[in-house]
Amino acid sequence: MTNETMVTEFILKGFSDVPELRLISTIFFLFIYLFALLGNISIIAAVSRDSRLHIPMYFFLKNLSFLDMCYTTVIVPKALINSLMGSEVISFWECVAQLFLFVTLCASECFLLTSMAYDRCLAIYKPLLYGVIMSRKLCTELVMVAWLSGAFYAIFHTINTFSLQFCGPNVIDHFFCDMLVLSCSSTYVAEMLILVEGGILGISSFLVTFISYFYIVSAILKIQSTGGKHKAFSTCASHLLVVCLFGGTTVFTYVRPYSSQHFPARDRLISMLYGIITPMLNPMIYSLRNIEVKGALRRVLCHRVYSLQV
Repeated sequence: MTNETMVTEFILKGFSDVPELRLISTIFFLFIYLFALLGNISIIAAVSRDSRLHIPMYFFLKNLSFLDMCYTTVIVPKALINSLMGSEVISFWECVAQLFLFVTLCASECFLLTSMAYDRCLAIYKPLLYGVIMSRKLCTELVMVAWLSGAFYAIFHTINTFSLQFCGPNVIDHFFCDMLVLSCSSTYVAEMLILVEGGILGISSFLVTFISYFYIVSAILKIQSTGGKHKAFSTCASHLLVVCLFGGTTVFTYVRPYSSQHFPARDRLISMLYGIITPMLNPMIYSLRNIEVKGALRRVLCHRVYSLQV
């Protein structure tokens, strides 16, 4: 942080620029946020309580739900509170913390989804060696690497952003701290560094995921029975859909120059897709297509209802 920084607080515009729509949008995103919390907490509870789900695939799913819950909580409550209280102010250091946590969690989710692709590849392409290779220790190490890699990327991204000068204006046309375009100093180097580091993150994750699914598809095509092919594909379909939803929007947002293609309304909509909508959809995507998860959720719900009755 440089001594030349003059801005001490920022103004977040929130979910909508239209005053008449702010209350409606606030209520709408409040329900989405609560639904996302409920869905992800349910997945975590179901996987934790059901011993039949104590396998690598659901260990990663539980961590994915935790990440979704965390990075939505980093950005949405502040925007909701500002809208409800009629205050749009966020301090400089709150912005620093929010940006760092949000980028950490997003990058960690990107690495975690890549680990999940590798897990599915081993399960389908090397089923006899899967239990030996994908041990509890390796699963834990992959999750730790995802978190540490996300934090390292976020440190670089945050320092790169806040080493710039911010001397006004201080109005962020967004619902969370994405303020690079507000800098009053040249952002070319910062933009190129973010583009390069985002490209490295996105391309490396894409390559591992692509290679994993190449082997998955080749293994599925060798299965003789139609039922076997359908079962193998169904275990990957949910993950592939989540990768497309999350990866597509985040790559479009960050792997491009900021200043040359800055359209606030479009950027805000895309951020809503991967920052709010996707965490809400993930539990539904995994539970609706997965018989074991649906069964575990029913057992947790029935146990809860029975406990309340007793």
